[in-house]
Amino acid sequence: MQLPRAESADIGMLLEGTFPYVLGGVSSWVNQMIRAFPQYRFALVFIGSQPADYGEMKYGLPENVVHLETHYIHSPGGKPPIHAEPGDPASYAMVGRLHEYLLAPKTLDDAVVGESLAAVASGGKLSDASFLYSRASWDYTTEQYRRFSLEPSFIDYFWTVRIMHQPLWMLTRIAENFIPVRAYHTVSTGYAGFLATALKRRTGRPVLLSEHGIYTKERKIDLFQSEWIKDNRDSFTKDPAEIGYLRALWIRFFESLGRMCYHASDDIVALYETNRQRQIADGAAAERTRNIPNGIDLPRLAGLRDLRPARDPPPVACLLGRVVPIKDVKTFIRAMRTVVNRMPDAEGWIAGPEDEDPGYVEECKDLAESLGLGDAVRFLGFQRVEDLLPKVGLLVLSSISEALPLVILEGYAAGVPVVATDVGSCRQLVYGLPGEDAALGASGRVVGMADPTALAAAALELIGDRSAWKAAQAAGIARVERYYTQEGMIAQYRDLYAKAVGAADAATAAQKANGKR
Repeated sequence: MQLPRAESADIGMLLEGTFPYVLGGVSSWVNQMIRAFPQYRFALVFIGSQPADYGEMKYGLPENVVHLETHYIHSPGGKPPIHAEPGDPASYAMVGRLHEYLLAPKTLDDAVVGESLAAVASGGKLSDASFLYSRASWDYTTEQYRRFSLEPSFIDYFWTVRIMHQPLWMLTRIAENFIPVRAYHTVSTGYAGFLATALKRRTGRPVLLSEHGIYTKERKIDLFQSEWIKDNRDSFTKDPAEIGYLRALWIRFFESLGRMCYHASDDIVALYETNRQRQIADGAAAERTRNIPNGIDLPRLAGLRDLRPARDPPPVACLLGRVVPIKDVKTFIRAMRTVVNRMPDAEGWIAGPEDEDPGYVEECKDLAESLGLGDAVRFLGFQRVEDLLPKVGLLVLSSISEALPLVILEGYAAGVPVVATDVGSCRQLVYGLPGEDAALGASGRVVGMADPTALAAAALELIGDRSAWKAAQAAGIARVERYYTQEGMIAQYRDLYAKAVGAADAATAAQKANGKR
């Protein structure tokens, strides 16, 4: 497929592992955002792992996407030819100074960050060839290993450091060749956030950061999933000696990229207050942060209420989401064994893409079979919410991590209550914030992570009691209509885009005026 190309655009949107190649809540939000601003031309940068992990686009590109480029950080090839070189020891001393700033709880030194980004730029003293092949790089790496590593294997340490850092040179080249835009919008920290940092340093254009989940927290879950579930809370901290030095190194690396992105961002958006406080704790300047909750297209979904059966609720509990470990689909399946024991006509539907982690999908299907659930648990694959929501009595989120799930809001708009684990903003969405929000009532139930017994009990309480279900439905409808509309979300981003684009245009005008003098 021919990707759209342009000479320039208004907003450069930086996307890591999401739209348009991956289905999910963040991708749906990106699609929603781009379509909400037809007055702006968008240039997209998609950063993925390797092409084989994605396939064809999962979303059609909106008409105002005028440019799309794709880059893969673990794609074979692209390395400079192997050759011996001495390298520049002073550049690695500079890297050491940057590491000290990133690891210490103090404000980043703008000069140190700028010096580091200049060194890895094309023609800089710290090239990717130097990093991969030089004596100076070898000396610096072995010194760091001797000083800090708790691992017995130098080989493991050496290759971890190379794999971790090598994408930074590719991202720097992307920044050098990206088309001119008026402002940048990155939808995460991590590698996309580093690209935003490099672009800001190169062009001076404003950067807007939106974090749905906190990137470093999600990487911790990737590394410590079983420990996270065992800890049974929506946070996780361990000493490096306990978790292994290399895993701790990855965490510190992504925390460092996050601090650099926060430092470069003019405005930083979280979905809810807990995540905003996490951003501040991780290095974001409090005065640049704000909360903008997700909002949904209410008219599109409210009409689905008329399609529901005359006598609600149908005995169908639905997990609507990707079949991946972070959604803890296995806990949902185990809960359905209890639900079906008590309510033999009940069904559990698992509706979501199954291509991201095929091994986990097979484990989930094997579990359902081993529990004798037969047709009581159905794997439906990807489904349109418009087709699915009128048919279910309850949405279930058994996740071990969420931010502010769009699927809950979509369910409320369509008249479907929810049972969710106590992660992210789920408690806020179900019980409301203190005051008028909480007075609307509970729009479902919240249970602990990895607790199939509690999950089953909450599901049975709602789908087995029509009056309790109706009360939850009414609360959900009222809550989404009052606090989580697309119009409210878009209005706040309209102001942020106007601010960023206006600042960029003012800077351009000033440069032109100075050039005429």
